[in-house]
Amino acid sequence: MAEVGNILQWTFVSECEIPSDVEEVLAPNEIAVAAYKTFRDSAVFTNKRLIVRDAQGITGKKVEIYSLPYSSINMWSTENSGKLFDLNAEVELWTRAGHIKISLQKGVDVRKLDRIIAQAVCK
Repeated sequence: MAEVGNILQWTFVSECEIPSDVEEVLAPNEIAVAAYKTFRDSAVFTNKRLIVRDAQGITGKKVEIYSLPYSSINMWSTENSGKLFDLNAEVELWTRAGHIKISLQKGVDVRKLDRIIAQAVCK
């Protein structure tokens, strides 16, 4: 995870299986919907929030968990990748916690993320 000013930035590398140990941090009636590999760990979208796990240090044994409830999202935007020079898509979230930018590497379906966020926020 990288911070620039008050902007949180993450990169989702590819979609992956939902990690089995995510169950230990889920609330009652919370269901994991999709998971994405980040550079050092994973991000999980549930029906209630976005959970980003960030392994730290040389060994990666220290783990920081970011939890963003969808109820804190005020606005979001998605941008699909271009054809030749712009290969990455992006998701930006404006929340009560601040501005969050998520870069999506080639192959990550930006429209799927758009649907997951819309379904949770626009109930």
